[in-house]
Amino acid sequence: MTINERYNDKVVRQFAVMTLVWGIVGMAVGLLIAAQLYWPALNFDLPWLTYSRLRPLHTNAVIFAFGGCALFATSLYCVQRTSHARLISDRLASFVFWGWQLVIVLAAISLPMGWTQGKEYAELEWPIDWLITVVWVAYAVLFFGTIVKRRVEHIYVANWFFGAYIITIAVLHIVNNLALPVTLTKSYGVYTGAVDAMVQWWYGHNAVGFFLTAGFLGMMYYFVPKQVGRPIYSYRLSIVHFWALIAIYMWAGPHHLQYTALPDWAQSLGMVFSLVLLAPSWGGAINGIMTLAGVWHKLRTDPIIKFLIVSLSFYMMSTFEGPIMSIKTVNSLSHYTDWTIGHVHSGALGWVAMISLGSMYMLYPRLLGLKEMYSTRLIDTHFWVHTIGVVFYIASMWVAGINQGLMWRATNADGTLTYSFVESLVATYPYYLVRFLGGLLVVGGMLIMAWNVFKTFQMARSEVEEPEVLDPAVAHA
Repeated sequence: MTINERYNDKVVRQFAVMTLVWGIVGMAVGLLIAAQLYWPALNFDLPWLTYSRLRPLHTNAVIFAFGGCALFATSLYCVQRTSHARLISDRLASFVFWGWQLVIVLAAISLPMGWTQGKEYAELEWPIDWLITVVWVAYAVLFFGTIVKRRVEHIYVANWFFGAYIITIAVLHIVNNLALPVTLTKSYGVYTGAVDAMVQWWYGHNAVGFFLTAGFLGMMYYFVPKQVGRPIYSYRLSIVHFWALIAIYMWAGPHHLQYTALPDWAQSLGMVFSLVLLAPSWGGAINGIMTLAGVWHKLRTDPIIKFLIVSLSFYMMSTFEGPIMSIKTVNSLSHYTDWTIGHVHSGALGWVAMISLGSMYMLYPRLLGLKEMYSTRLIDTHFWVHTIGVVFYIASMWVAGINQGLMWRATNADGTLTYSFVESLVATYPYYLVRFLGGLLVVGGMLIMAWNVFKTFQMARSEVEEPEVLDPAVAHA
């Protein structure tokens, strides 16, 4: 086995392994809280196992641990290859890896303890926020420093998306988490009332827009052409896609606050920009899918391409559904229902997870000096198990959510509500079981991947340790 010494692949390999580890942990926690919604006794009357504490642990683990490690791994791999340059500092790379793992461990400890700011996707208290800031700045220096020392004039478009996500997440994190510390585990935000809500969802939606979209689009622009063996369908479209996405996404956050105390003009602004956002989103997805033009037959034989291309299909579906749900009349039905949960997970499990898993399946053998994974058949099995699980999950939540919305707004002739909230909950109950079964398949798929990765590492180790066998005639001579 010969591993390319020209680049720092150690840190990439570390992040790639932890992507799998934290993916299993984060999704297993999600499976547990899905089970708790159907079997409430599963919290065992322990405060740190209640839904309210495990749910933020699940979201942080899946977004920032699983998704974050995938972004670190792919961005640091991509920037070296496209810049023809090694990372500027191996020590800084090591600090970024261990610093991010420390953030994740502290989150796993503090959130079940109930130490939280109470902000969506920004629950972690101020000492951890400071650590995140330091690690993120180090990551930015590592990434952009490598681009500065690149040996080619051109900056490949994937690095544009990675760079935009790094810069924007830094700004979002700092502004949204401005707080006054009271104790080591408690602080109070500097914003209040409607301003607090506005800043929170400017952060919340753009965390989706840049952490869970722009970063993973960078992944798409590198790994799809690489695995397909063809250049991106339209490089011009990729540039238009980048600038349109950057210009529009930042304004869409208020659509999370329809029919609230937020000024009506801000609500409408969020809705309009959400609808406009449909064009660049679909343009980028079509650019990725059309890269297969002329080689569609590869979908039949290459399960990694299946992961990558189907992820783009889920991306298109989610970026169509989101703008539709931002329309005020639709939002009046969908908001606060499980339809929103279905929408989020079609993006998280369909788009983010599948593009990450496909990219990881590409990375593992390359990082180990191998030509392919231990078993292509297991990759294909994982693809189908995961896809069926995601469909079960999101379809059950769509039906449950629309059913909830219709029951909540149903009125009798005298204007009184037709159904009580408990009746709507009873009607939703069967769908929670279907969601649990979908999640079970997703976690099962991750365990299949873990076995495949374990055997791949074993295979790489055996190639290194296998002694060279001499020809008997040479040996006797």
